Amino acid sequence: MKQIPNIITCLNLLAGCMACVLILRFNNSTGAFIFIVLAGIFDFLDGMAARALKAYSNIGAELDSLADVVSFGLAPGCIVYSYLSTYDSGMSWPLIAFLLPVFSALRLAKFNVDTRQSTSFLGLPVPASGLFWTSLIPSIHLFFSSFSLIVPVGIVILLFVFCLLMISEIPMFSLKFKNLQWKGNEWPFSLIGISIIVIFLCVFNSMPLVSLSIIILIYILLSLVKVIFGK
Repeated sequence: MKQIPNIITCLNLLAGCMACVLILRFNNSTGAFIFIVLAGIFDFLDGMAARALKAYSNIGAELDSLADVVSFGLAPGCIVYSYLSTYDSGMSWPLIAFLLPVFSALRLAKFNVDTRQSTSFLGLPVPASGLFWTSLIPSIHLFFSSFSLIVPVGIVILLFVFCLLMISEIPMFSLKFKNLQWKGNEWPFSLIGISIIVIFLCVFNSMPLVSLSIIILIYILLSLVKVIFGK
């Protein structure tokens, strides 16, 4: 029973590896998206299983970080690299996409040794960054019908912003609920409520994939608002 969380974490890692294969071998960003979302589900379940079984271990923590680097750092980096390569087949500047796994690893290493992040986060969590890119890239064609300079430039700028957010000291609230009351859980409940509306609108407009990117941007904005108002 104590090994169940580690088994789930291995499924997270496997899903991340499959996402890398799908994007690099078959250029299938939608398939990669599905596997990274699965990785996100496994990432949630392994933590829940560890808490339920009280199966905490140093090996489990290190394995979880490794899985997150692959599933939410390397796999999204491959997706961004594959997309940017459509603008430059010479395999030069698109390699900048692999800053995502590098900064994801830095973020996770920082998180593992930082005791301040027990109930909230300092900096953007790696899964949030990974899911943002995984959702955004397959959806770009919905907003830009032809190749335009603004697209790769915008992606590179966003990439730097997200890399810096991951290693920043900006407080980000978590979705860990102490109870089901509104008081003390205002920000997580607000995010959930807004997320339901965003998903409904995106599905209604036949662009469900982009909903994750929008939700993560809203999460970042809400965290910044929380910092500004100090509540």
